[in-house]
Amino acid sequence: MNLQDIKGSYNLIVSLGSACNPALQLNRLNLRSFTSGPLDWSYSPFLSDVSELLHNKFDGFMEIDNMRLIDDTGSYAYIDDKVFKFPNQNIHVQKKSYIIQDTRYNIFSAHDFPILQNKHWTSMYPKFKRNLDYRVSRFMKRMINSESILFIRWVAQYEETVKLQSILSKITKGNFKILILNPIDNLQCPVEINWEIDKVCTVNVPIDPNSISTWDYVLNGITLTH
Repeated sequence: MNLQDIKGSYNLIVSLGSACNPALQLNRLNLRSFTSGPLDWSYSPFLSDVSELLHNKFDGFMEIDNMRLIDDTGSYAYIDDKVFKFPNQNIHVQKKSYIIQDTRYNIFSAHDFPILQNKHWTSMYPKFKRNLDYRVSRFMKRMINSESILFIRWVAQYEETVKLQSILSKITKGNFKILILNPIDNLQCPVEINWEIDKVCTVNVPIDPNSISTWDYVLNGITLTH
């Protein structure tokens, strides 16, 4: 598929990560289907983990026994012995937060546990889990019942996308399409890539995840049915 093929109106438009930027841009363009999805404000470095999460219908997601503190500085997360720094612009929560990893699915909470004096991160867990469970339930119901869905993912490999497409084909009833944006160093403008995967549009894009011109280009012609 190409960008022309995904233009149109959808009952549901959702972000599948990898970070906050898809949700932020959908919000800017009034394309958000609900206030927050279960993956909107997290970091999911590998699409294969997201596919497994969807396959399992979020079973065990962010259960406290599977969660561990990764970083308490409010600036960095340590992933695979590398330093990952979250963008200092367009973050929806300005307070410094703990980075907490769900070790079962390798997904990181980046904004849900603010660093508060004399407060352990686990003290905020019950409220976090109630909100997350509500978001998951709403997401699953809408995904199962919507007639047309657009899934958007920032960063994906070919094999991961094949797996995602297969899983979504089994758990959705309506028509769906997947938009993949892959950031490439030194690229000046979006370039469509034909992966020849049914229902998938892949675009190589400039590396800045918050580029308004990039998002305006790839989402041009896409609307949400309210």
